[in-house]
Amino acid sequence: MIETDVVPYLSDLRSLELIQLHDVVKVYQTAAGDFTALKGITMDIQQGEFIGIIGKSGAGKSTLLNMITGVDHITSGEVRIDGTSVHKISENRRATWRGQTLGIIYQSFQLLPMLTLVDNIVLPMDFSGFYRGRASRQRALELLTAVELEGHAHKLPAYISGGQQQRVAIARALANDPPIIIADEPTGSLDTITADAIFSLFELLIEQGKTIVMVTHDNSLAPRFTRRVHIRDGQIDRIS
Repeated sequence: MIETDVVPYLSDLRSLELIQLHDVVKVYQTAAGDFTALKGITMDIQQGEFIGIIGKSGAGKSTLLNMITGVDHITSGEVRIDGTSVHKISENRRATWRGQTLGIIYQSFQLLPMLTLVDNIVLPMDFSGFYRGRASRQRALELLTAVELEGHAHKLPAYISGGQQQRVAIARALANDPPIIIADEPTGSLDTITADAIFSLFELLIEQGKTIVMVTHDNSLAPRFTRRVHIRDGQIDRIS
């Protein structure tokens, strides 16, 4: 059962400061000792922004996304998304909240190899309680059309290219019509033409009112973000 005092309805995500991070610290315990990946990150993200998290490999960019999504435990500090304190709710409640509120795009695609493309997109609707049989499959097909892959709907992921798999991953992230898209290096392994097409799709989503937080190490993309958060050694170096 969804606990509505914790999990907001999608239509209610209207706060100006949609995502708030306050003094976020993440420490990993390793054989060589403790490693502090994030050192007190504080920032706000407003609804409708296209935020670029920019930095070199190992700067803490992906760890920061993991704190926002709640897929990894926080060491100290707080992440609030539209009033929900992400790390203070139970794992089960967080999973439901995440499925309804966030669309997550991974660099490695993470498509299930035994499911067709259309079934990969239907799956998050099923997990989040949004599955509506024929209507859900129709929505999945419409999303595949939006990323120009409708002709491949019934193929397995192994039978399409890496760029096409990334477009399927984007369609899957949009399955529940989430207000927030979190993307971890979604263009990092793609050719220039495909990467530009995916970035243009993100810009269209911003025009439709989505909020996108995207990690990249490619400084050439910086001018296309509404704001750029530069991360170095687990800290915010500057915001431009």
